[in-house]
Amino acid sequence: MTTELPPTIDPPAAARWAQLRTTTSPWLHEEVARRMEDRLQWIKLQPQAWAHWEPVRGGLEAHAKLTARYPNSECYVVEAHAEQAQVAIQSVAKPWWSPGRWSAAAQHAQLPPDGSVQMLWANMLLHSAADPQALIAQWHRALAVDGFLMFSCLGPDTVQELRGVYQAQGWPLPGHQFTDMHDWGDMLVHAGFAEPVMDMERIRLTYESPARLLQDLREVGRNLHPQRFAGLRGRQWRAQLEQALATQLADAAENGRLPLTFELIYGHALKPQPKLRVSAHSAVSLRDMRDMLQRGKQGGV
Repeated sequence: MTTELPPTIDPPAAARWAQLRTTTSPWLHEEVARRMEDRLQWIKLQPQAWAHWEPVRGGLEAHAKLTARYPNSECYVVEAHAEQAQVAIQSVAKPWWSPGRWSAAAQHAQLPPDGSVQMLWANMLLHSAADPQALIAQWHRALAVDGFLMFSCLGPDTVQELRGVYQAQGWPLPGHQFTDMHDWGDMLVHAGFAEPVMDMERIRLTYESPARLLQDLREVGRNLHPQRFAGLRGRQWRAQLEQALATQLADAAENGRLPLTFELIYGHALKPQPKLRVSAHSAVSLRDMRDMLQRGKQGGV
């Protein structure tokens, strides 16, 4: 398994995007989260605690749905900025006069302690990580044994229409290359997850104008490619881009609306019981030893 960083993501650009403050969630992210949340009906485990990684950008409506699904479960809200974490927490807070305010499970604006949560939720995040394997490893540490990960991200066929427009104009790529779902599965196994289940679907959106299309793209992400345009472009370039979109997407237009395709990848994986590697000299962490002893008691050993 390679440990190289994604070759088409510029780490400083990815860091700037991750640090960018926002108080709203893109419509597309909310829709993806709704579809992913629907899959939880097939999972019987009721977590005592769960973590939501970047809920503001990932979906505030989704945060409310998950809180309602697990009303008695503590939640750890992980955001780059403390005030942004509070946006998510306050979005589900009961009014001060409501009796439910005093019985609601706690929501913490912090990283979860290692091995403390039974579910970790990360919607539309992984594709913009400059070091995705480090992020996946962090998720693995946060999960308790037998806990599970739910995540989604963009796949390689995303915005192929836009890539075609840029190529026809002789411009640099409009975005970095997205990772295939099979490679995500390999990374999960490499990090220590078990039974990864990966699947994908495509959503085809249509827009009334190039300006509306570009507005949606700006909410969803940024161009993180190292060979992207250097510096800012002016109004003349923006007008040229909108004209190119209107012209080159016209053949595929539906009732005059401009199409754009998003490939969505969904992933689910479990954190298994750690395996003891036997050698002449074996070292086992205290946490792993405690987990193995606890499993032995449950099995009647």
